[in-house]
Amino acid sequence: MTLTVEGLSYAYGAKQALDGVTFQAPPGRFTALLGPNGAGKTTLFGLFAGLLRPGAGTISVAGHPMGRAALARMGIVFQQPTLDLDLTVTQNLRYAAALRGIAGRDAGRRIDQALDRLAMRERAAEKVRALNGGHRRRTEIARALLHEPSVLLCDEPTVGLDAASRSAITEHVHALATEGLAVLWATHLTDEVREGDHLLILHRGRLLADGPVAEVTAGAPLSDHFLSVTGAAA
Repeated sequence: MTLTVEGLSYAYGAKQALDGVTFQAPPGRFTALLGPNGAGKTTLFGLFAGLLRPGAGTISVAGHPMGRAALARMGIVFQQPTLDLDLTVTQNLRYAAALRGIAGRDAGRRIDQALDRLAMRERAAEKVRALNGGHRRRTEIARALLHEPSVLLCDEPTVGLDAASRSAITEHVHALATEGLAVLWATHLTDEVREGDHLLILHRGRLLADGPVAEVTAGAPLSDHFLSVTGAAA
């Protein structure tokens, strides 16, 4: 199921955070939303979650406009962590499942499946407080998959992690895309974007590029191209 954004705009008073943003994130593809800090990425995710209302434009999933049907098809991982540190990994996931009305054997099956997809089964009984940052993030991604969404949205999920943890999480989410998920991955780090990804470059609320990485960069290193169009080192 495709995530479709058309003509999306949002302003904080006189400050235009998003200005006529239009793109699609189709199933089976890792779509990288690359932009420097302040580009409008987090505002966009607030709109996806229904926390903000657009000034103009629309968001839809498989033709369903923003609302219960669209939200049910999306799994969202926000930049700020929201796990309960004093619960185990499984307890956090069971609580999240219960909030979505998933219980009993079905909850257990989905939790096991999500943990397996993120290589977290062996950590299931550990308290989140004891996990490193990378494993906490994997737990949050597993939680976002419990209701079996068709679209996974990740807002800078590797912020604050070391290079090895960032690489492992990026690898896992690329693998999820190959399984058929539509993935939208927001980042300001060019090394999280692969040659085969679909690339969106967002800067000052406007979309500057939309296409395959090689096409957007015309064969130049992505870091160089990103710097040239935004003035931001990555």
